[in-house]
Amino acid sequence: MAPTPDPTGISSPSPATMTAAIDRTLHAIGFEFELISPEKVAGRLKVTTTCCQPFDVLNGGVSALIAETLASFGAYVATGFRRVVGVQLSTNHLKPAVLGEEVEAEARPIQKGKTIQVWEVQIQKRDPSTTGSKVLLSTSRVTLICNQQASESMKSYEETLKKYAKL
Repeated sequence: MAPTPDPTGISSPSPATMTAAIDRTLHAIGFEFELISPEKVAGRLKVTTTCCQPFDVLNGGVSALIAETLASFGAYVATGFRRVVGVQLSTNHLKPAVLGEEVEAEARPIQKGKTIQVWEVQIQKRDPSTTGSKVLLSTSRVTLICNQQASESMKSYEETLKKYAKL
């Protein structure tokens, strides 16, 4: 995907470029970030053999990985780039996504405290039988401790993320 112009006429990097710069693990499975902000983190994934279980459906562990990562990015940005630590993850898998389908993930905060944040992450796919509607595949709740001091080694990473986040 080519860089996308924003309303100011400045081109922004492609989702794949953004993901490669900020999260190697999600990039390796083909996930692409679309938005990172203190109020919402979103992206998408085409279900490939890399992220499927032997039955050609999206592996539940991949859904959990996406959920914790998106919630962590949201909390990291919302705290002003303080170190965040996931302390609890609960995921309910409701429906499958099969090989070849594209899923969309969206994380939103439920509680943004100074010490603890709780984020809800939904993974959905478009319903092929209707236009525009989506099918909920999984829902996760992620609890994070957010009052940790980031190390100096994180400064360059913080600067990279600031280039892509909507602050």
